[in-house]
Amino acid sequence: MKTKHYLYIIALGLLFSISSCKTYYIPVDSFKQQFSGWKTARLREVTTQGPVGDIAKYDTYPIDFVQCIDKNGNPVVLTNSPALEIRFTDINNKKTIFYFDRISVNDTTVSGVRSRIISSITKTIPLNTIKLIEIQDGGKRYKYVK
Repeated sequence: MKTKHYLYIIALGLLFSISSCKTYYIPVDSFKQQFSGWKTARLREVTTQGPVGDIAKYDTYPIDFVQCIDKNGNPVVLTNSPALEIRFTDINNKKTIFYFDRISVNDTTVSGVRSRIISSITKTIPLNTIKLIEIQDGGKRYKYVK
């Protein structure tokens, strides 16, 4: 009887965690426009705290928000956070996920960090092969600290 009760609580928790992540979209042209000046921007050092209290410092671009759209095409402005994840889908339907505050963009490529734990896991993808850009708060409890 107790096992059934625990399974119900776990299922409810999983349902809540899955349904609480909203996915937004950034049209490719809008992405290029919003981040075209990044190559000349001064990086700023941020400090983040992870879910178990771990502290990390790294340089990131000074972006406070990103303009995107919801599934109905309505404009949405998301505040930057270390929990934001950005997913790029290329013309071959291959998906690449980066942490939003750990990407860099130039005229031809997007590079990013794929793991908070092992920050050396990076990848670069050609900007002209991207067909879809999605962004969401991944639900991971990372936050900026002073």
